[in-house]
Amino acid sequence: MEKETRLLELSNFLKSKRAKLHPQMVGLPAGTRRRTPGLRREEVAQIAGVSTTWYTWLEQGRDIKVSGSVLDAVANALRLNKDEKQYLYALASGERAVENSSTINEAEKSLMTPSLNRILQELRHCPTIISDKYCRIVGWNKAAAMVFIDFDKIAEEDRNIIFLLFSRKEFKSLAVNWEHFVKGYLSIFRSYYGQYVADEWYKQFIEKMEQQFPEFKKLWDEEEVSSAPDVLIEFRHAKAGKMLFNLTSLQVQGTSDLRCSVYTPVMDTDTELKLRNLLNKSDDR
Repeated sequence: MEKETRLLELSNFLKSKRAKLHPQMVGLPAGTRRRTPGLRREEVAQIAGVSTTWYTWLEQGRDIKVSGSVLDAVANALRLNKDEKQYLYALASGERAVENSSTINEAEKSLMTPSLNRILQELRHCPTIISDKYCRIVGWNKAAAMVFIDFDKIAEEDRNIIFLLFSRKEFKSLAVNWEHFVKGYLSIFRSYYGQYVADEWYKQFIEKMEQQFPEFKKLWDEEEVSSAPDVLIEFRHAKAGKMLFNLTSLQVQGTSDLRCSVYTPVMDTDTELKLRNLLNKSDDR
């Protein structure tokens, strides 16, 4: 089942990336009108220097032998970035896929270390969230609770950033460009998925999200991949009004696969002042 899932995702990924390229983007003549968007399979094969039959089999998700050099050629032909290349390699080779670990054990429940908790406290005026490879929120600071939502009031099993982005109206009303905001987290989630495609949890979670939220399926099918997007986010906070943050996503070194997402108030704006006022009012209660 793991191989079937991995190869199906490989097929979907290659088709999506091919559809986003146009002949002029890769130095080919536009030619006659096309029935479907993007490059043809034979054009990708030509650019990559492989046979059309082999590339077709790869895109169909057949279980064929691949080498690193050929995957490099395909990645270059499709204009993949560094994160997308890693995703392609993981899906095509299966070497980075791990065994099923869908059961949350006690060790995973206590991923937060004293040093991480200290970091959260020190980043008092930067809303910060710590999440795991499933995008479950395992740690946050008071600033994050003030800007986003009081995570203490969310049931632990629902404390997943992907689920919350689609299920809670607070997040939809907060982000001015909600779709842009969501895409950043989905691209991170997909980078994990490529590494842990053998984990049945991902399959179950994705199916659940697609069934409950049509918007999820639409954005998920765009196949965007990024291990650490760095973006500017505008929020419309119910109490503080307009707030601008730079989102920086950092991988925590170690064996826990944790990620630290830091929202830094944009300089030369009143965002930090507004955040300080929110925190001070909360402290006065």
